Amino acid sequence: MEKWNQTSNDFILLGLLPPNQTGMLLLFLILLVFFLASLGNSTMMYLICMDSQLHKPMYFLLGQLSLMDLMYISTTVPKMVHNFLSGHKGISFLGCGFQSFLFLTMAGSEGLLLASMAYDRYVAICHPLHYPNRMSRRMCVQMIMGSWVLGSINSLAHTVYALHIPYCRSRAIDHFFCDVPAMLLLACMDPWVYEYMVFVSVTLTLLLPFLGTTASYGRVLLAVYHMRSKEGRKKAFSTCSTHLTVVTLYYAPFVYTYLRPRNVRSSAEDKILAIFYTILTSMLNPIIYSLRNKEVLGAMKECLEYSFLRKNSHGSPYSFFFLFHVVKNVLVLFNRNIIEDTCISLNFLVDTLES
Repeated sequence: MEKWNQTSNDFILLGLLPPNQTGMLLLFLILLVFFLASLGNSTMMYLICMDSQLHKPMYFLLGQLSLMDLMYISTTVPKMVHNFLSGHKGISFLGCGFQSFLFLTMAGSEGLLLASMAYDRYVAICHPLHYPNRMSRRMCVQMIMGSWVLGSINSLAHTVYALHIPYCRSRAIDHFFCDVPAMLLLACMDPWVYEYMVFVSVTLTLLLPFLGTTASYGRVLLAVYHMRSKEGRKKAFSTCSTHLTVVTLYYAPFVYTYLRPRNVRSSAEDKILAIFYTILTSMLNPIIYSLRNKEVLGAMKECLEYSFLRKNSHGSPYSFFFLFHVVKNVLVLFNRNIIEDTCISLNFLVDTLES
């Protein structure tokens, strides 16, 4: 049988959206999510770099999370949009490998970083007196570098394996990006070795960090439960539950997708689950982790105030404060309803794909 490893245009991405008006509507929603994710994560990185009050371990981790999310969503969405609008679904062999490497690097690194952030909150709330020693700047840098290095090594192993196996079936990958398990369905050989490697890799880089994250937030919730202030307890429970929701939306679909046996996998189900950890979490993270934070909102207020008054030095400062409070209230309202709206959009997408 003919092998396709040496052709100039090796793979075809079948994509996520149907080529009709419904697909255009879904594409618009995806572009809206992409815009919000890019804006939110870019704003977070700018504020953390510019405001000295945010030069703390927690915000350094948040800045890295924003960088990862920005690279994460930029790895898949632009290519998907280009393929849909141009009608050209091809991707080169090396291009597919490069996309797969970036995607897996971001996936593994972000999973480890989320665990580091959960540990940071655990130490801050449960052991506040030890926080300066346990979460020093040196420790923070080690956590960040460890996440990037381990994620890159894990990604390199998967990508090298995927690029060196022979492909002899249809070149059409039933996905909207070069997902290695979807690529292996086109291989001439039985990829049982890779399936074992996936099990070990997902366990080390996703499942164990998820269990560690859950345990950290569990200890935090237990400590919050014994707080005397009802208002503080309510606020802390709300924050932790929201964080756990976002973490679960990232880890659970990933673990479920990659640990399932090959004979029970469904391409349509894999694509729907991939929306959670490739697109939605990149938009949710800056909102949940950052824009609800008073220090971040304060930094945003100061930045907007400086920019506004600099451009309009003769204007009234009250107009700025009115604008800031309007934006703040919109963000709060958006944060309250975003999970509900996301579920409605996903149900619509699922019905469309199934039909």
